[in-house]
Amino acid sequence: MRILVSGFGTVGQGFAEVLALRNDLFKERYGKEVAIVCAMDSSSYAADPSGLSPKDLLERKKTTGKVGTDAYSDSLKVMDSVEYDLLVEVSPTDIVTGGAGLKNIRHALEAGKDVITVNKGPLALRFCELITLAKKNGCKFRFEGSVGGAMPIINLCRESLVGENISSMRGILNGTCNFILSKMDNGQSFEQALKEAQQMGYAETDPTNDIEGYDSACKVVILANSIFKRNVTFSDVKITGITSITSEAISLAASHNMVIRLIGEVSDDRLEVSPRLVPRGHPLSITGTLNAAQVVTDLAGPITVSGRGAGRVETASAILSDLISIMDDRKERGGRCQNP
Repeated sequence: MRILVSGFGTVGQGFAEVLALRNDLFKERYGKEVAIVCAMDSSSYAADPSGLSPKDLLERKKTTGKVGTDAYSDSLKVMDSVEYDLLVEVSPTDIVTGGAGLKNIRHALEAGKDVITVNKGPLALRFCELITLAKKNGCKFRFEGSVGGAMPIINLCRESLVGENISSMRGILNGTCNFILSKMDNGQSFEQALKEAQQMGYAETDPTNDIEGYDSACKVVILANSIFKRNVTFSDVKITGITSITSEAISLAASHNMVIRLIGEVSDDRLEVSPRLVPRGHPLSITGTLNAAQVVTDLAGPITVSGRGAGRVETASAILSDLISIMDDRKERGGRCQNP
């Protein structure tokens, strides 16, 4: 399996680490190695048809700030210059235009390549277009890590719960907001909690996408389209962030043995992200940076999963899961995979 990695920031580097750690797994399971034949960051790339050493890529990025020694201005030209089987698209998320990620995913699918992504922008803006393109060209298109990082929610619903009628899903889909609200439970002001989140690396310098609920809204769209077969985009979600939550509101909730959490909710007729009152002890009253989701089914009842919603290796573990699924499919079919 020849892989092209687009994006070599936190998640891209985590994926390289995971490949190095799981090299023996691929040899035992498939009798061959998985090779990165090209890796791109925002301004440079490295390519080798015989495979690049993940450790060398990581070391070069650490010491020079660049993944490769060759500069580029057009990612599509780089992609066309390399023979690869699968694109791992982990470039920065752009929820306004879809950014380079959307362009790269489209190009790979049009060329008949399988794609794995954790990039929420293309999925929140052009989900149905990309799924249709993948089916048209007989490609696999997987995106488990785009919602909840290491928390297995998409594949859980589409595979393990395939026989269930899922009526709704609700959950904590942004660890930054959950960290802030957890700190406010303990008496910190919003401003203090946000500053601490930034100092610890949980929140960006510009935390707008997190605290205004935009990141959670992207994930709600992905769940709505992939699980409920809806055809919606980011603009269809009713969004309320956490910036207006006061210490007084937190105290009032506590007096009723409740906490406030930012909850994303999806059903056949609902798309919403908003602060909600949650009883203490409820599965969605978790603290810290964890994500959690509750799936309401007709046969099994409510099923709750939780896990780390972000992180270098944690998100890369979701990419690994998708990669193994694609390789298993190829092995079973003895060649090209069929429609996703």
